[in-house]
Amino acid sequence: MNKPSFPREQISAILDKVRKEGRSDLLETEGMSILRTLDIVTPEFFFVPANKAVGARIQASDLTNLPGDRVVVKVISKDIQHKTELGGVRIVSKSPEAVSAAIAEMHDRLSGEFDISGYTVNEKVAFATTFGSELLLSFRWTEDFGSVLTLGAGGTAAEFLGAALKPDEATAIFNPEELLTCDSEISARLRAVAAVRSAALPQRGQPPLLRLETIQDVILKLARLAQELGAEIADFEVNPFVITPSTPAKLVALDALVKLRDTASLRDRAPRPIRKLKNLLEPKSLAIMGVSEKMNPGRIILKNILAQGYAPENVYVIKPGLDLLDGCRCVPDLASLPTKVDLLILAVSATQAIDALALAAEQDKTESIVLIPGGLEEKKGNEALVGRMNESLERSRKTPSGGPVINGGNCLGVRSVPGKMNTLFIPEFKLPLAKGKADPLAVISQSGAFAISRLSKLGSVNPRYTLSIGNQMDLTVADYLDYLKTDPEIEVFAVYLEGFKPLDGKRFLKTARELTSSRRPVILYSGGRTKAGAAASASHTASIAGNWQVTQQLCRSAGILLAETIDEFEDLTRVFLKLRGTQLTSTPSSRRLGAGVAAISNAGFECVGFADNLGHLGLPQFSDPTVLKLHEILERARINGLVDVHNPMDLTPMANDEVYEAVIRATLEDASIDCAVVGCVPLTPSLQTLPKSTHHPENMDAPGSIVQRLIHIRETSVKPWVAVIDSGTDYDLMAERLEREGVPVFRSADRALRVLDRYIAWRL
Repeated sequence: MNKPSFPREQISAILDKVRKEGRSDLLETEGMSILRTLDIVTPEFFFVPANKAVGARIQASDLTNLPGDRVVVKVISKDIQHKTELGGVRIVSKSPEAVSAAIAEMHDRLSGEFDISGYTVNEKVAFATTFGSELLLSFRWTEDFGSVLTLGAGGTAAEFLGAALKPDEATAIFNPEELLTCDSEISARLRAVAAVRSAALPQRGQPPLLRLETIQDVILKLARLAQELGAEIADFEVNPFVITPSTPAKLVALDALVKLRDTASLRDRAPRPIRKLKNLLEPKSLAIMGVSEKMNPGRIILKNILAQGYAPENVYVIKPGLDLLDGCRCVPDLASLPTKVDLLILAVSATQAIDALALAAEQDKTESIVLIPGGLEEKKGNEALVGRMNESLERSRKTPSGGPVINGGNCLGVRSVPGKMNTLFIPEFKLPLAKGKADPLAVISQSGAFAISRLSKLGSVNPRYTLSIGNQMDLTVADYLDYLKTDPEIEVFAVYLEGFKPLDGKRFLKTARELTSSRRPVILYSGGRTKAGAAASASHTASIAGNWQVTQQLCRSAGILLAETIDEFEDLTRVFLKLRGTQLTSTPSSRRLGAGVAAISNAGFECVGFADNLGHLGLPQFSDPTVLKLHEILERARINGLVDVHNPMDLTPMANDEVYEAVIRATLEDASIDCAVVGCVPLTPSLQTLPKSTHHPENMDAPGSIVQRLIHIRETSVKPWVAVIDSGTDYDLMAERLEREGVPVFRSADRALRVLDRYIAWRL
């Protein structure tokens, strides 16, 4: 896309004038001037200074250039952001007497309480009064993502409509830079907004109020302003834009609220040397501080590292009074390290850690640090030490080596299969980790407890990397994502986050879009879903698009799979990991009702549950050859009188292991089927679902059992499918066996369908 020239000098001159006058809020006249500079339509007006408001004598000639028989009189004050609420807007007849009287009345009422600059007399723009005829368009600065653009219903009912409509129908939220570099999705995103659909699409045979392209053009102009000067602007809100009944219809800005950011405290920091994540994740040498001869977190870390297969001769234990511990050489203090190490692990108190970190940076002792303790910057009395630490780190960043990178604090650290590294201070008997070949999964978690809980629940899954990043005092989630994107062995990224560091969300989205565009999923569970941040803004925008909604829409537009619950986070991670390599083979023409799912069970209630939770999936009819094949299978099993052939297919409890396999294979071979959900209520005696025992004749490990047959189908079928085992703990071993062999297993129909729906939608 070719960028048109941008009037930076003219707009910067307006902003500089405001700052020189010690203001952060622009007058409406200044905001409207910026809009006109961007070639956005505004009403005709003239200005009456406050010192001429008393006894104002408006002349007929002053009103000549304003069309129509009525005008709008507005107060202009740096102290008044929302004029309507204070009676600062009057619509009067276009006569010198009426305008003069309106100005005099306003001035008499408001000048004693507010600093009044003057009054504008504006043309009364005619516009429709139907829903969608008033739009709100704004951008505002967010600490996570930088400037964020918002479009929704405007006017005095903006907040009401924002709360009454579903979030995605109430507003569209955009990353301005993304819009300007790739605006192919803008039309579909706009059509999702109820007010835009009402304005720009035909309604009940009536033509639209204006062309969708007109809205797009204005959005792109404001996106360019946000891209060029957004770092200086806290809020830029136009509410409302109105649609004129002219031919062609125009989008006219009636009001502009602009607030500048305080940029005086901003300073550039030396960049983090992200390349040193190689030293942290795959260290050739390391040192640990905080190891006891008895069992403590530091000693557990040491034992876990050695248990991973890390060579003890490459480990230094910083501990006075010993020469050797667990086969590793000991040194009395950090200064005594004989060589610079790739990784320093600090498993000591916060006060000790601050001093050690400063010394490591000053003496260039390490390329990277895992900082276990929390409370470094929060603890009272640490101010001087923290100051020294930060100064030492900042100075080291300006040296040729670039200083160390730091993971943490308040973290469990990292587990890296390629680096034979495990700083998680959880004993192996409490957290037995999967062995062998790593799965192509990276887990990045701000919470260490969340990370290890997921490892425990994912059982047989062996992530290539498990990263507990803590409070991100140095390395951030975006740093890790950006570094790991170059690892071709990682196919799935699962991220838990409680908050981004300043502007880190913007970097995170950019990298996530790169990954999802290459068909590598990024699954995110984000905390902090309240509207508390909305109160910090004077604009309507924060009320209709709170922080969580901004995160949701921006993440979705980047292709990120945003998990609504922790259970869904786990489920999506498992399904994307276990179903990699599968294919969707049906044609788009066969997906008119959604991607085709074959639903199979031996229980009627489960078939109903499947049908009730389809989401975007469809239940296509099986083809004639498939129907014939299914009839033959049922007839051979002599249950054709009990089972009808349709989708969902209820096999009844009479279906045995062989019938199950034959029916699943037949349905997966149908050209209209993209995926399948296979329910198996395992209590029926017709299926072998229990481990071998002297108390019953079943053996789920026997070659002909349903368990072995399902495993074989997973190994040989190219289409994705999931299993449901809706029963109690007696059948946990059955579920675990299937999971271990690559079959995603759920314990209820509704949960399975919800996740399968999201998986297929992302794949398509």
